[in-house]
Amino acid sequence: MKALLVIFDGLGDRPVKQLGYKTPLQVAEKPNLDKLSVTGIKGIMDTIAPGVRPGSAPAHLAIFGYDPYKYYTGRGIFEALGMGLDVREGDVVFRFNFATVDEEMRVVDRRAGRIKRYTEDLAEALNTIEIPGVELIFKEAVEHRGVLVLRGEGLSWKVSDVDPGKTGFKVKMCKPLDGSLEALRTAEIVNKVVAESYKVLKDHWVNKDRISRGLPPANIILPRGASISTKVKGFKERYKLRAYCVAGGTLYKGVAKFVGMEVLNVPGATGTYGTDYDAKVHAAVRALKDGDFVYLHFKPTDLAGEDGDFRRKVDIIQRIDKALEPIISLEDTLVVITGDHSTPCSIKTHSADPVPIMICGEEVRRDGVKGFDEISAARGGLSRIRGLHLMPIILDLMNLTEKYGA
Repeated sequence: MKALLVIFDGLGDRPVKQLGYKTPLQVAEKPNLDKLSVTGIKGIMDTIAPGVRPGSAPAHLAIFGYDPYKYYTGRGIFEALGMGLDVREGDVVFRFNFATVDEEMRVVDRRAGRIKRYTEDLAEALNTIEIPGVELIFKEAVEHRGVLVLRGEGLSWKVSDVDPGKTGFKVKMCKPLDGSLEALRTAEIVNKVVAESYKVLKDHWVNKDRISRGLPPANIILPRGASISTKVKGFKERYKLRAYCVAGGTLYKGVAKFVGMEVLNVPGATGTYGTDYDAKVHAAVRALKDGDFVYLHFKPTDLAGEDGDFRRKVDIIQRIDKALEPIISLEDTLVVITGDHSTPCSIKTHSADPVPIMICGEEVRRDGVKGFDEISAARGGLSRIRGLHLMPIILDLMNLTEKYGA
């Protein structure tokens, strides 16, 4: 028995008035998911806990069986791993935005106009910054995003963000979040890095060109989400499973790497609206021939939720459903369909609403609930579970668990 875990990012939603008070998942035509639904058991899942709005990284950790309250320190480490950086144990890692500030360090644009070109040149310039006693590594990511790695002795991830979160406010000073000397030193380093980034970037040719074209310059970085690199027992050691990941976004690739999955490079898997759904599904099916467990992730459902575009969310669900047709005929494979969190179109962000989940396979109890959506799933035999419950359930259905007690 093998397992395929399919996660529609931000799948769950709330009733939409324009859809007759139904959710996008209820309205979408999804014949393949409906066909799967009759072969298994349904339920709803709080990926962290009831009432807790999950971030994507801690939600995925929980789904993979790693308690986020123990293993989650921040998003930066996962972004770095997903970008392929050589992150070492003890490294302190931040996400950062290229941003626009005025001469008084007041934030004019937190994303520098969502800059899309030449950020690799800006990162190369940043890598000339030198701070005594610490190695700095800057790496550009998608659009305005990037990653900063601090490497050295006496560092701490327990420091605050410098991003004020809104325009019109001055860049914040990084502060220690505990009384340790390590946190104090790290905060001082971050403040120096931010100041130096402005000196390096404000007259860079990329920004001179942007200003000449009436675009906001990317003249500073705003580090946030400090995290630390730690080692954990991966899927192979913990579950005796060879696991693969098929995803487009760096965050999801990073979480997969963190838990010991092998990340597959799939052309067209972008983590955007333009991602190649078919290519990802076919890659996942191929991976099942060699692996025991495959994690397949789709991001656009979350993007549509954040954009408040319920009609687009319906369309995306339908497109993914069509792409999933090859999994209907899989043999000796447990198929799990769920989301990592809800992203209601009405609020354009994550919510604590539980996500629907179904587990399908030849030897899975069939609860008689047909269809797959938030309301139908709630009537299923799986009832209401938490994210940390999922891997033990999957392992038992794969007949890989040991009996507890005599």
